[in-house]
Amino acid sequence: MPAQTPRLEIRNLIRRYDGHTVVDDVSLTIAPGDVMCLLGPSGCGKSTTLRMIAGVEMQDQGEIYVDGKLICDTVFRVPPERRHIGLMFQDFALFPHLTVGRNVAFGLTGPKAEQQTRVRELLERVGLLRHIDHYPHQLSGGEQQRVALARALAPRPSVMLMDEPFSGLDNRLRDGIRDETLALLKEEGTSVLLVTHEPEEAMRMADQIALMRAGRIVQQGAPYNIYNAPADKAAVAFFSDINVIRSTVRGALTDTPFGQFLAPGVPDGGEVEIVFRPQHVGIDFDRGGKGPNPTQLGGTPARGVVERARFLGSESLVEFRMDFDGRVLKATVPNVFLPKPGTAMWLTVRRNRCFVFPLGKDASRR
Repeated sequence: MPAQTPRLEIRNLIRRYDGHTVVDDVSLTIAPGDVMCLLGPSGCGKSTTLRMIAGVEMQDQGEIYVDGKLICDTVFRVPPERRHIGLMFQDFALFPHLTVGRNVAFGLTGPKAEQQTRVRELLERVGLLRHIDHYPHQLSGGEQQRVALARALAPRPSVMLMDEPFSGLDNRLRDGIRDETLALLKEEGTSVLLVTHEPEEAMRMADQIALMRAGRIVQQGAPYNIYNAPADKAAVAFFSDINVIRSTVRGALTDTPFGQFLAPGVPDGGEVEIVFRPQHVGIDFDRGGKGPNPTQLGGTPARGVVERARFLGSESLVEFRMDFDGRVLKATVPNVFLPKPGTAMWLTVRRNRCFVFPLGKDASRR
């Protein structure tokens, strides 16, 4: 069976400003109908990458293909309006002087009757047909977002580029609007490149995540793999709070208060960081110096004293001052769990959810 032609492919994109490289050798491939999320902190080059694909900014190096056809390199350039690419941005960019129906029809060509059929079809699918003759200022933020989506989909683009499209919405609306948007994009068979700095949004929407940092893609894969097999400590920390223990390697093993961990490939005397998330910490009460209940905790326990505990709604966050080196470790517990400061407890970690990374030269800055 022949390989499927990617809907969007970018190869080795580079963009520089005043000698500073903002996008550094970025390559991506998106299959037909898939959602790719470009995830990373503000200023890492995500939106610049999107603008180059859209054609509103030129790359210094690299190539861009849609459906296997070159649309842009450093010499050849298809104009933005002929790239079969839709755009959605945070501010919706609706024309205030046009009705909802005329906004959706704005990018359409061909017979008027066909245009009107397409407009009514999309407005019906986003639940806004009754507003076809209203103006944007008469709509709520969520309704404006759905009009922007309908307008972007009206010309049946091969690819949809979305730059933080939900960040302007109220938190109560955001999840529902995201789900509705994703369902409609899937129905249309449109491939999507979504830019966001919110890990939860990427995990919720994407088939594939490309994690970006300082202009480069540092890891790419399915959400489950990105979360559970991170490339480095910074990748773990981008998705959640973390705990970190430093230790020295002897014979490919490193000792910690929670037992030994494998550190393959790290030479003797080298330092590593054992990284784990607060939800992977187990807790049991100290029983007057008798130690933890072995049926409650697995692995090697270490003793700590509660510094503070806070209820966060669906879970509680407890901070412990550990006996072994005085560092503070965090644990999250479902529902309400608020032990008093000074309470002694035993902690273990889920070994299959711990990550061991060599301590780099820049570790003190991470």
